[in-house]
Amino acid sequence: MKIAVIGGGSTYTPELVDGFARLGSMVTELVLIDPAADRLEVVGAFSARILRQYGHPAKIWWTSDLDAGVTDADVAVIQLRVGGQQARIGDETFPLECGCVGQETTGAGGLAKALRTVPVVLDVASRIRQRAKPGAWIVDFTNPVGIVTRALLDAGHRAVGLCNVAIGFQRRFAAHLGVEPSAVTLEHVGLNHLTWERAAFVDGVDRLPGLLDAHLSELAAEVDLPEQVLRTLGNVPSYYLSYFYAHDRHVRELMNGPTRGQRVAEIEATLLEMYRDVALVEKPALLGERGGAYYSEAAVGLIASLHGFDDQGVHSVNVRNEGTLPFLPDDAVIEVSARATTKGPEVLPLNPLPPDLAGLVAHVWGYEELALDAALRGGRERVYHALLAHPLVGQHDKASLLTDRLIASGRSHLAWAR
Repeated sequence: MKIAVIGGGSTYTPELVDGFARLGSMVTELVLIDPAADRLEVVGAFSARILRQYGHPAKIWWTSDLDAGVTDADVAVIQLRVGGQQARIGDETFPLECGCVGQETTGAGGLAKALRTVPVVLDVASRIRQRAKPGAWIVDFTNPVGIVTRALLDAGHRAVGLCNVAIGFQRRFAAHLGVEPSAVTLEHVGLNHLTWERAAFVDGVDRLPGLLDAHLSELAAEVDLPEQVLRTLGNVPSYYLSYFYAHDRHVRELMNGPTRGQRVAEIEATLLEMYRDVALVEKPALLGERGGAYYSEAAVGLIASLHGFDDQGVHSVNVRNEGTLPFLPDDAVIEVSARATTKGPEVLPLNPLPPDLAGLVAHVWGYEELALDAALRGGRERVYHALLAHPLVGQHDKASLLTDRLIASGRSHLAWAR
């Protein structure tokens, strides 16, 4: 199987390559693609050393030529970041001027990212469709994953969105329960970066109530929320829900400290210097601070399931709603647990969402619809409309000022590195 990684110059890439080296015996060829040639050379050479260290036989090469790289690919993993970390820092900063959280996907900065990203991803995907093998899957790890996946599916691509939030919870819950991660099946539901773990099944028994009783304080700390929130909800929300349930606290903290993007930029600079060391053959511990925990396991497992290399594993993916959440249209994109097969993901049964969860999902879905429209068709009015609909903005004065700031800072971004 040939896998093409678009955004291969990312400092994330060695994490993905390490996963293929440990878990991906089905991989015969791996190509890393990125327009940042100097960065790509560093990441590519280090990735090759990782494969050799594991004794993995896959051919690995790297190129800035997208068309050449995706030719005859069986899978294309899209993990690009349009504009790089500097754009992220801007996305996280300008909303703070209006008292809105500066977060690159969940906050108002997520709209800025969507506007830059959707057109680029659609162009990349059209070239993949022209040159990859018929039926090739696109696995999207590019944020905002829900909006980007919706754009890909609406354009007719064979695509599935992937996020690493659920697999992290699966690992943590398994550790608490003293079982293997594969023994835990989550009822993971919502939209990308707006999800809740509503059950954790082991041998058909929901162990989540016991986990909340025994580990409430630890779980609350992990998602950066008061214990009362988890106790009241009766579930474990994604840590991205902290931006909703504790919005004003985050604004205060972000006004008085560096953004996450600034910290990541520092980590990336150090990682790239480490990657240049020809003696380095294993991913460094610092990579764990870059984010994306268990990203490689999530990606490798999903790709294996989609190609029949495992027993139809369960994965948390972004797919069409198709009646799963009855209050959303069928063509909406949701994030849920699904059994992945060679025909595609099959969503596992879900319990109905209570009013508070359903209401928030519907509200954010409405914003995402308007955000995608703005990304595809542009125009100040569409950008303003999306921000006015955003539950973390939602006021005319804020939406209008944010629109002007976003448009004023808008520029063409070509660097892909995630």
